Order: sequence, then structure tokens, then C-alpha cells
Amino acid sequence: MIYIESGSTNPYYNLALEEFVFENLDRGKEYFMLWQNENSIIVGKYQNTAEEINRTAVDAQGIRVARRLSGGGAVYHDAGNLNYTLIVDQEAAPDFNFQIFVLPVIRALAELGVTAEFNGRNDLTIGGRKFSGSSQYSKEGRIMHHGCIMLDSNLDKVQDALRVSKAKIESKSIKSVRSRVTTINEHAPNPIPMELFKQTLKRQVMSGKDEGSYELTDADRSVVNALIKEKYGTWDWNYGASPACRIRRELKYDGGLICAQMEVEHGTVTEVHLSGDFFGNRDLNELEHKLTGLVLDEHLADRLSDIPVGEYIHGMTADMLAGLLRG
Repeated sequence: MIYIESGSTNPYYNLALEEFVFENLDRGKEYFMLWQNENSIIVGKYQNTAEEINRTAVDAQGIRVARRLSGGGAVYHDAGNLNYTLIVDQEAAPDFNFQIFVLPVIRALAELGVTAEFNGRNDLTIGGRKFSGSSQYSKEGRIMHHGCIMLDSNLDKVQDALRVSKAKIESKSIKSVRSRVTTINEHAPNPIPMELFKQTLKRQVMSGKDEGSYELTDADRSVVNALIKEKYGTWDWNYGASPACRIRRELKYDGGLICAQMEVEHGTVTEVHLSGDFFGNRDLNELEHKLTGLVLDEHLADRLSDIPVGEYIHGMTADMLAGLLRG
């Protein structure tokens, strides 16, 4: 097994690095990776990003949002979170067998004085509270298993970042499995430093099969950076790849209450109906028609700037309407 440690805390880089290792390095070898991200939300491949994030918290705290290759639920990463990746032949773990991959985590924690359990699906718990989740992606006989481990994460930010807004979202995609969470250091006899935990886990995973480390070449980094530019760093992948969903959003503002009911597919409004107790001087159907086909990205307010929004909805501005539609 070959060890790779990312020196970056950029979620787009680390997800691109995973795909690079999976797709480009010697398929006759096994790989173990450790990596950490700065404040970010990582959503599953089949999730609606808008459903999984608290847009207000994400924007206010500068949290990055990224989509991974594998399915499963959304997770929050920060400096107190350690991520690991194992890439092996699929025959080593058929039918989404998660337990074989998480046992080294359990053994590492036992060595450090913490008793953890596998819950039978894809989570690890301490005293019934989740501290680690994992997911898998397979292709052409190879499997990538990756997991996040909350050693000392900020649980207040976890709750804020992943809290669904009050607007009701009826989705056709898979929702995150939410449960009570904890961190390892809440249960450790003494606080476990991140570096000690990394080395302990690495020793458990690679015991008896250590084939050394791999250092990326300049050519490797060029491929990784191209993946960021073309995929992981793009709105189309992180938001636009979301499945179709029905979204309802409400806003109370000085001019009254407004409700937007939308059909959204691949991050684009395919149908919208506006209602509320506001006043207006123009036919609201005209505005709804103008909104259809718009992309719900960070440039939405700019796209709305040419529309006399206040004539349709008294007291409403382009920025306010964009905020309502984006959540």
C-alpha cells in the first residue's frame, strides 16, 4: 500500500487529487491518503446542494461547497476534521462493504483510549453518537472508500452550516442521514493532537503492507489543477449537477410577505410561481416568465438588475429577490 498525504486544505484540490489517484496511478497498487479541508461542506454525488446547505451561514462564514464522486450525505469539514481515502481492487470489499475499511479507525482509537463502534451502515459512533461517516465510489473493478473523522471539529458550525432553511424543499434526490454528532476528543482520556491521531491511523492502516510514499510530480499537479478548473471548482459540478427538485421559499420584508414556489433542475429555474400580500403595478406573470431559465448562482442578482423588479413587487430589489430565490 502506498501512502499519499495532501499538503493542501483546499477542498477542490483534495477531491481532484482523489480522482487523479483513482484514475491515473498504477492500478496494480493500493493507496491510502490523508487530507484535511478548510471550512467546507462536501455534498454527496446524488444530492441537491441547495437542500443540504444553510445558504446564509455558508455566505457569511465563507464556507466552500464542493461535490464529491461518491454518494451518501453532506458533511462539514474544518481543521478539526481528518479525512482518509483508501483505493483498492473492488473484490477486496464487494457490495458496499464499509466495515473492512473502518476497522483500522476503531483500532487506532482503541490504542488512544477511546472505544468506538461501527453502526452497521456507514457511520462510526461513540456512546451512540456519530463522529465519522464514510462513502464509496467504484468503477472498472476499483473502489474508492473515503471517510471524515471529527477529532475536534466545531460542532456549532457543523449545525449551522448543514441546517436546512425554513422553506420546505420537496426533493427527488437522496437526503442526508442526520443524527446526533460528537467529536473524539469529547471522549478521550486526554486531548488527542491531530498529528498523533494521523500517525496512529496511518500505522494501523498500513501495518504489514507499507510500500512507502508517493510524491506528486509537476505533471501530476497539472492534471489535478485541470480537474479543479474543469470540474471540482465549477458551479456546474457543485450546484448545477443537482437533481431536479421542488423548492418553496418565503421572505418577510418591509413591503409584505412573498412566497416563491419553484421547479429547479441542474440549478436552473424551470418554473416559478410568486405569491404574497405585497403590492405591484405590473403583471406578475411577466416577472415569472423572466425568471424562468435563470441559473441560481452567485451572479443571479446581476442578471436581475435589468428587470424593474420593484414595479412587479413594490419595495423589492434585485438583490432581495435573488436572495429569496437562492435561499
